[in-house]
Amino acid sequence: MPAHPAWRITLPHSAAAVPLARALVRTALADADAPADGDTAELLTAELVANAVQHTPPLAPIELAVELLANGCQVEVHDGDPQPPGDLSARPGDAHPDPWQEHGRGLLLIRTLSSACGHRRTPHGKAVWFTLPSRRLLPADARPRRP
Repeated sequence: MPAHPAWRITLPHSAAAVPLARALVRTALADADAPADGDTAELLTAELVANAVQHTPPLAPIELAVELLANGCQVEVHDGDPQPPGDLSARPGDAHPDPWQEHGRGLLLIRTLSSACGHRRTPHGKAVWFTLPSRRLLPADARPRRP
């Protein structure tokens, strides 16, 4: 049994996976005592799931894992392709992506908005993950404001 509450779901290998993943993250964080920023978690999860759908073979399973931590949350997207994603570490020039490019901003968002991110090989492919801190751990001026 995990030390912290966790949710895991197999997603369809289609565009329908993105709203399902967002809904699971929203539900998981709504149940949290010290939730991370739900809007950011949903956005970053959508980016990871969309990448998995787009860049893996159509029959490869995609799985979403959300774990609530004492100080925030960790989200992982597992897919059947062992090839690592694009670079998840910061690079010079990342602050100003090409405004004319249609793709390539997802990993930049993950690197910029998460407190940590990375990937690891799994027996069936890879897992790409990010963590977000609890909102209460953020400075008051960095906390998202609700209307």
